[in-house]
Formats: sequence, structure tokens, C-alpha cells
Amino acid sequence: MVDSNITRLEVDGKEIILIGTAHVSKKSVDEVKAIIEQEQPDTVCVELCQARYQGIIDADRWKNTDIFKVVKEGKSLILLINLIMSSYQKRLAKQFDIKPGQEMIQGIESAKEIGANLCLADRDLQTTMKRLWSGLGFMGKMKLFYQLMLSMFVNEEISEEELEKMKSQDMLAAALDELSESFPKFKAIVIDERDKYLAQKIKDAQGNKIVAVLGAGHVPGIKEELFKENDLKELSKLPPPSKVMKAMAWVIPIIIIVIIASTFSVDRGAGIDQMTSWILWNGSLAALGALIAFAHPLAILTAFVAAPFTTFNPFIAAGLLAGLVEALLRKPSVKDFENLADDVQSIKGFWRNKVSRILIVVIFTNLGSTLGTIFGGADVIRQFINTFFG
Repeated sequence: MVDSNITRLEVDGKEIILIGTAHVSKKSVDEVKAIIEQEQPDTVCVELCQARYQGIIDADRWKNTDIFKVVKEGKSLILLINLIMSSYQKRLAKQFDIKPGQEMIQGIESAKEIGANLCLADRDLQTTMKRLWSGLGFMGKMKLFYQLMLSMFVNEEISEEELEKMKSQDMLAAALDELSESFPKFKAIVIDERDKYLAQKIKDAQGNKIVAVLGAGHVPGIKEELFKENDLKELSKLPPPSKVMKAMAWVIPIIIIVIIASTFSVDRGAGIDQMTSWILWNGSLAALGALIAFAHPLAILTAFVAAPFTTFNPFIAAGLLAGLVEALLRKPSVKDFENLADDVQSIKGFWRNKVSRILIVVIFTNLGSTLGTIFGGADVIRQFINTFFG
């Protein structure tokens, strides 16, 4: 069987067959099944990590999600981004009447049918997201989040022919080059690093004949990395918190407190104005974020009251408190978890589902609080300058 999506390589005495797939293509599913049955490999590698594999074999995983734990551990944004990214793939899958990742499922099933070993070759999804998020500055995070949210409004359809063209290496390479112009860290971490990780896992797989089921975008990079040695432990490390950002989390609140205290010592009225401005900017914008997320009125009130004070404590955020109040007052039902995968495919569903709405409350409240800190801090400094130098 000859196909432009199939790559055969000899690496360290092993025969390695890479199948480049489109994640929502029926043709890709058929190719995976045919190749594995034809080649009878010792091991089938799939582009899945343990968490994504569990998600495939455990369809009821959402029922067991502890939303309070997600919020308290600060994983709201990571979960929300995952939901947004998967919603786009699900919309395409729905258009072509196929389950997203069906080619990976086929790889798993075919491996069992022929008695081959199964290798989960991808890096842990949480590790990838954390490495990506820590590598972006504040503006980069806002830009990425904005584009992800914007993708929820795009509901364009593509033809089967266009979908098959997505497996063209040249087109994929061009798309990645364009993406890297906006987010160089995105390509380096989400694509390049995982190419290295996937290649090493494939190369280390048991047996002399290996079939790897991969998204076509990874094939060019993996072809190169298979002939190199990569350190899986190094690629799996979580980056330490930025020392600069860690210091700023303490320095900025201290500067604001010192400025307000200094103003108080000279002009009590001006000091009160500074405090009032700080409270109103922080509280109002945090509450506005919660309001946009259609939070419960008490969650909105919590955002308003908490934001001016949580800014001074890097260990707690206004969104955390607002999200916990939202989760307590509008506790998601089993039905919300069951419908989550379908609801996140539309804007209305995102806001209607209690699970995703809690995540949005956390994120939008924190975003509002951050903007409140910027505008409130600028106004405090302005009043300080007017008091001492005006």
C-alpha cells in the first residue's frame, strides 16, 4: 500500500512507520486500520498522553470532575483553554460525522486486535499547557486567550477535499510558520518540543517494527528527531515560576501601600481619594468581569469586595473566591458534566453550562481585577504626583 501520508524509516535497526493523519478525517481512520492490519507491528504508538487516553476509554470522566478542586488549584484557565480548543475540533468532527480523534481510537483498537503493544507516546497535556502558559508574557497570554475565545465565534465549514489537503506537509509547515509569527512560544512548545518527545517515545517503543499514529503536522519534525537523542525528563519538567513575576507580585502591592501611606501623611483627604479610587477601579472591573460571565449576584458582589484586597496577596485571587461562591450557589449537576462536551461547541452553551460558566467567572473576574490594578494603580500614582509635585 503506497500513500503520501505514510513514512517508512529505519532507525537503530527498527522499522518505523509513521501515519500522518487529519484528526477528523474518515480516510485517516481507514488508513490507520489498513496499515496496522497489513504491517502487524510489535507496537502501535498513538499521539495520546495518559490523561487523553483515559478520556477516550472513560466516557463518564466529566461526572467525576471536582469543580471545587479545579478552581482551588488554579487550573480553571488550563481547563477552559482545553475546552475551547477541543470545541473547534468537535465542530469539525460533527460536520463530517466522525468522533474527534477517531484515528487514535482506531489505533488503540487495532493494536488490541492484532495483539500488539500499545504505547501512549505524547507528553502529558497539563505539562504542555503549563510550559506554554509560563512561556508567555501578560500580553501574550491575553492575545492567546482572545484568539481562542474568538475561535468560538467562527463556525465556518470546510470541504472534505480541504480537510485532506490539511495533511500536505508543505501546507502544514506554512501554517505553523504563520502561527509562529504571532506566537513563537506556541510553536516551540506545542509542536517542536512534542516532536522531540514523540520521536523519543516511538524510538524507545518495544519491538523491531513500530507503527505510529500521528497528526500530520508532527511528521516532518519527528522524521528529523528520530535520528537524535532527546531527554524525556528534561522535556517533562515544569518551568519554575519567573523570579521577576514573583517579585513583582509583592513589589507592586508594597509600592501602592507605601504611596497611599505617604499621601495620607501629607494630605489625609488625598489619601482617602486614593483608597477610594483603588477600591472602585479594582472592585468595579472585577465585578464587571463576573457580570459579563453571568455570575450569581453574590459572586459578583464577592468579586467587587475581594479584588481591592486580594491584589495585595499573591496567594489568592478575586476570581478564585468569586468562582468558589459561584460553584457553591450554582453547583453543577451530573447533567451539566454529561452535556459539557456538547455545550462547549457554542457560545450559548459555554455560558449556559454551569461547569464552563464557573471557569469563565474565574477567568473574567481575574482579568477585570488585573485591569483594575493597572488603572487603579495609575490613578493612585497620578494623585500622589499631584499631591507632592502639583
